[in-house]
Amino acid sequence: MTERPSEADIIRTITRLAGGRRRGVRVGIGDDCAVLELAAGARLVATTDLLVEDVHFRRRYASPSDIGWKAFAVNLSDIAAMGATPRWALVALACPEDGRAGEVEAFYEGALALASAHDVAIVGGDTSASSAGWMVNVTLLGEATAAPILRSGARPGDVLAVTGLLGRAAAGLAILQAPAPPHGLGAGTLAEVTGAHLRPRPRVVEGQWLGHADGVTAMMDLSDGLATDLPRLAAASGAGARVEVGRVPVHEATRACAHALGVDALAWATGGGEDYELLLACAPDSVERLAKGLAALTGARLTAIGEVTSTPGVRYMDGRGHEVDVAPGFEHFAGRGGRARA
Repeated sequence: MTERPSEADIIRTITRLAGGRRRGVRVGIGDDCAVLELAAGARLVATTDLLVEDVHFRRRYASPSDIGWKAFAVNLSDIAAMGATPRWALVALACPEDGRAGEVEAFYEGALALASAHDVAIVGGDTSASSAGWMVNVTLLGEATAAPILRSGARPGDVLAVTGLLGRAAAGLAILQAPAPPHGLGAGTLAEVTGAHLRPRPRVVEGQWLGHADGVTAMMDLSDGLATDLPRLAAASGAGARVEVGRVPVHEATRACAHALGVDALAWATGGGEDYELLLACAPDSVERLAKGLAALTGARLTAIGEVTSTPGVRYMDGRGHEVDVAPGFEHFAGRGGRARA
């Protein structure tokens, strides 16, 4: 086995990959702290996510590069949900001492592929050996030049809408965990869903546009699934919600995988999680304008799925107006009645 690089070697590698002058970075990697400069009048927004091997990903199917990409995607999605612009990141990585040479570099190459696409600079972090698998923590800082869109602004009568299509990431996870790919699924379908799970694409541009658009009252990202995240938005707003399950947008690749595996595609769309689409509430008279504007700018679709109600709780209704049960999404402490992700 090639000799494992020292921490100094790793820092030099990170500096080589992520170094260079970047907007707003007065002092970057190499000192005790980074020194960053906000634009005049901007607000600082901050988020952090911890990814743990065998909870959020499995090395059996996720490469170091995939892990780096996803670690940034989950944080970029949080910044997008605030309508803000991502700017700077701190990355802490712990991995086993017996790791293969090049894995850390591959991790940062994956991370930087997505970070660079959104003009995000890695300005510091930490590395460590781990006795319990890979652990990744990314702290992402961003700027908001307008008031950030919060979860707490939804009002009874507002329309609930989601960007994109739901369920692909859950379908991808099911395919990756299957002993063998189900028969009858084409390579394009398999690539669609596994790519959505391993390398999700956060709605950064869409979030920035929606954050500055008139009519949006509340927003959050769908990381743990609609069935888990929507109650959070409703509770923060002191309201309830009603969802028409027939309007929840499901990708055709998700439906194909669900059919092949004998699973309900809607269950993946509402409870699967990790889609990193945006869930928003908006004034009823703004839905059509927002949908057209978003499509024109980014090509992303915006689908109305229900409404905010004054009655607490979230209800899911079928096409006949009957209430239906929807399974919960991801729960970080699965022993409390939820489910684990990986």
